[in-house]
Amino acid sequence: MTFQHYPEVAKLGAAHLFTPDLEKSLWFFRDVIGLEVTAQTETKVYLRAAMEREHHSLVLEAGDRARLDHVSWRVKRPEDLEGFHTLLTENGNEVAVEAPNREDGYGKSLRLQMPSGHKFRLYYDVDKPGVAEADRSVLLNQRYKSWNRGIGVRRIDHVNLWTTENPEAQHDWLTQNLGFKLREFIQTPGGRVGGWMSVTPLVHDVAVMQAGPHETTPARMHHLAFWLDNAADVLRAADICVEAGIIPDQGPGKHGVSQAFFLYVRDPGSGHRVEIFSNGYLIFDPDWEPVEWGMDDIATALTMWGPTDYVPHTDDNIMNTTTEA
Repeated sequence: MTFQHYPEVAKLGAAHLFTPDLEKSLWFFRDVIGLEVTAQTETKVYLRAAMEREHHSLVLEAGDRARLDHVSWRVKRPEDLEGFHTLLTENGNEVAVEAPNREDGYGKSLRLQMPSGHKFRLYYDVDKPGVAEADRSVLLNQRYKSWNRGIGVRRIDHVNLWTTENPEAQHDWLTQNLGFKLREFIQTPGGRVGGWMSVTPLVHDVAVMQAGPHETTPARMHHLAFWLDNAADVLRAADICVEAGIIPDQGPGKHGVSQAFFLYVRDPGSGHRVEIFSNGYLIFDPDWEPVEWGMDDIATALTMWGPTDYVPHTDDNIMNTTTEA
């Protein structure tokens, strides 16, 4: 296989979530999380954060249950779509070409899925809607006013995916097919149970983890994360959530992996888990060696400090926050 240049993924673009209560989910993501609505139909809402310029970083769609439909990734160059189509098909993947979509603002895109069943979409061309004068920041490098509403998250940060398949095989697939680099991982005597991967200097744009033995689906989303500037903003976010009647699942605390400050909350309309994320470190070394956490390190890897007594919800909509394999 010969390329003028190897196709590359530039960044995480968006997550497309189904929710059984669209109105309540919209209230949560707009008024509590602080995302801005860029487009809306009877069954879908498109939202983005204060610093984001693309059409959306989140799609909420009405459905009979909570699930992740797909994750979108923007490629670096227009010609990378053709490059990825060639690479992916030569590697034995099924790839569907999708025509430009006026509703979601994307130009031509590719649809595919990981061996785990998680669905992806690759795109380059995307609309970048303007901002109403009343919402516009005085900063020319920022779309919306700071703290325009709710927590006021700055941008989408990462997605964390769970699978009943071998996580290491999914990590290898992401590297071989989309160019992701493994940054940190957890290794046990039985094999690798989780890995954090990125195409940017972030420690992870995506994490793929081993699901528990009682999962009802082979592929699901554990959480979607949005970025805030610093730890104080995350503490402020905790206050805003509690004032809105939303009790955090876990945190505030600090992860060992990524060294990031975190807070986990749930969308009351769907049960989708959202991480409010800040601090951490960036990777600029071209020869970065993945950091291995062993059996004795797992607790510190996941939570260096902070509450660790998280108890899963039992509501079916929450437990089955899944993709369809």
